[in-house]
Amino acid sequence: MPDQITYTEHAQDVLEKAHELISRGDHFALITSVDIKGGTARELGSLALVTALGDMFGYLSNGCIDQDIRLNALRCLAKKERKIVHYGEGSPFPDLTLPCGGKLKVLIDPEPDRQVLMAALDDLVARRPARLIFHTSQAAQTLEVEYRPKPKVTLAGRGAVFRATTKLAQLAGFDVSCISPDEDDATALKDACGLTVHPLLSPASAIDLSLDQWSAFLTLFHDHSWEPALLQRAVQTPCRFIGALGSQKTHEARKAVLLAMGCEPADVERIHGPVGLVPSLRSADLIAVAVTAELAAAVSRSQQVVTGQKGSTCQKLVFEPSTG
Repeated sequence: MPDQITYTEHAQDVLEKAHELISRGDHFALITSVDIKGGTARELGSLALVTALGDMFGYLSNGCIDQDIRLNALRCLAKKERKIVHYGEGSPFPDLTLPCGGKLKVLIDPEPDRQVLMAALDDLVARRPARLIFHTSQAAQTLEVEYRPKPKVTLAGRGAVFRATTKLAQLAGFDVSCISPDEDDATALKDACGLTVHPLLSPASAIDLSLDQWSAFLTLFHDHSWEPALLQRAVQTPCRFIGALGSQKTHEARKAVLLAMGCEPADVERIHGPVGLVPSLRSADLIAVAVTAELAAAVSRSQQVVTGQKGSTCQKLVFEPSTG
C-alpha cells in the first residue's frame, strides 16, 4: 500500500478534498483531534481524511503516528465502524509514542454527514466562520469547533521583493491576491505560482481590496508614489494587519502624506512600517522571509476558548488555524 500523505493544513483544504471525493461518489473517513494534552503538533479540532485507497489528506501528528491513524481509518472504513483512538500518555499502544509528549485522541468517522461538511465548506469559501459538532463519546459528550476562514494576504507592489514575498506567502499557506502595475511581474507570478495579478493602472486607480478581519494587506514598492491611495483604502477596512516596505524615514513621510489626505491618526497608526521582523535587509529573499514571519505572527495566532462539561453540553473551541 502506498504511504501517501498530503500534508495540508487548513480545514478548508481538507473539506475541499472531501467535496472532490463526494462529487465522485468515493468513500472516505474523516479524522478529527478531539482531545489533546501537553505538547502536540496540531491543535484541537484539526482535520484530516483518508480515502478508501489509503491516501491521507491532512495530518494530526507531523508524521510520528499519522501512518497508524491512516491504517486505523482504513479498518474503520472496511467495518463502517466509528472509533476514537488514543495515543501518547495512557495509550494502549506503548510502541507508538508522541516525541513531543502529552496525549492525543482522534475521532475516526467512516460515514461523516456529507451535507454538514459541504455546508461548512460553503461558509469558509464565502469567508464566514464554519462550525462543526463532533460526538466524542457514547455519553453524548460533544466538541463544537469553529473554523475561521483561511488567512488571506493581498500584496501590492512590483519588483524582486514583491515577487519573492508573493511566492513565500503562497508556500506558507496564505490565500494570496496580488496587485501590480508591472506586466513582467504579472507574467512571472502567473508562470511561477498560477496567480492572476490584478493590474494597477495608476497610483490613484480605484481598487476593491475586499479585506476582512482575517486578511492582511502589504505594499511592497520601492517607488512609494503607488502607495497612498491603496493604504488609504486599506485602513478603512477591518483587515487585521497592514504593512508597508521602506525605511523608517520613508514610513514617517508615508504617514504624513496619509494624514494630509484626511486619514484619521488612529487609522494611520495601524500601518506597520518598516514591515519585516529583521530590519535593514538588502536581499529580496531575506526580506520576504522577514515580512512573511511578521505576517504569520500577526494573522495566524490561535484563539482557543474551551468551556462546557461532560454530558450533552458542548465543549466550545474557537479555532484559528496556522499557516505553517
